[in-house]
Amino acid sequence: MVEKIVLVLTPVLAFFVGIFLVGFKRKMVARIHRRYGPPLHQPLLDIIKLLAKKENISHGVMFDLGPVIALGASILTVLFLPLPGFKLLTPYGDLIAFLYIMVIGSLGMALGAGESGNPNASIGIARALTLMLGYDLPFIIAGNTLILKYGTTSLFNLMNAQSNLHWNLFFLPLTAVAGFIATYGAMGEHPFDVVVAPQEVATGPMVEYGGKHLGMLMIDHAMHVYIETALFVTLFLGGASNIWIFILKQLGVVIVMTLVDTVLPRFRIENAVRYFWRWPTIFALLGLFIVYLGG
Repeated sequence: MVEKIVLVLTPVLAFFVGIFLVGFKRKMVARIHRRYGPPLHQPLLDIIKLLAKKENISHGVMFDLGPVIALGASILTVLFLPLPGFKLLTPYGDLIAFLYIMVIGSLGMALGAGESGNPNASIGIARALTLMLGYDLPFIIAGNTLILKYGTTSLFNLMNAQSNLHWNLFFLPLTAVAGFIATYGAMGEHPFDVVVAPQEVATGPMVEYGGKHLGMLMIDHAMHVYIETALFVTLFLGGASNIWIFILKQLGVVIVMTLVDTVLPRFRIENAVRYFWRWPTIFALLGLFIVYLGG
């Protein structure tokens, strides 16, 4: 009974933790730039404001369904992530299923934004799918390294295998670095924000969305931040013994990402893919080779 209640409440937890992480990142970037910055709860206020607005623009059924599919895929993905002491959804091969479900949201968003007919949306979608080809390669190699080492695709078992500080960050550092860079790219944050680059494509896939649609996409973004940081904590930072330590580790991941965010300029799309296929992939292959040799 308790597990069913946790299963229902997990998407709500993911939303509020994601909102907090988004707000914290914006605040930290502002402080580094010596600005005061918005309050931590500003993303939540923005979402409430957008959901309260009336939707006046629609480009068809698929356009309206795009944000729904993206948000639905994120909610389902959250249910595959184990929490401290809880397995939630754990079918066989859940790491593989997890990666497949994450793609559904991007494809749904691509179909919705594509129906708008706006060229900036089409360019943004093309960039998003191209970028996916870049960061997926090192992440899949890193994932296969973990599967080879531990002999399981269960996220819960992979998390428990790192108990007592046997974190993969320490014992598989090259794989962890590759996983971190790939995770950062999947979040689409600066310097990999070529998909929504405001100065170039005017927010790309979201350019025609407003009101409730945009509110749902902001909720999806917050949950996506939770998913990516929680996945890295699960695979490389040993999970946690309770939810507060788990969130604290997610916050640590966001702080490191934000420090990178503030010092690097935005990549061009071809440079981003070339970067993912070079250093992160080399690190991931070296990690796989070491594990294959029994390291």
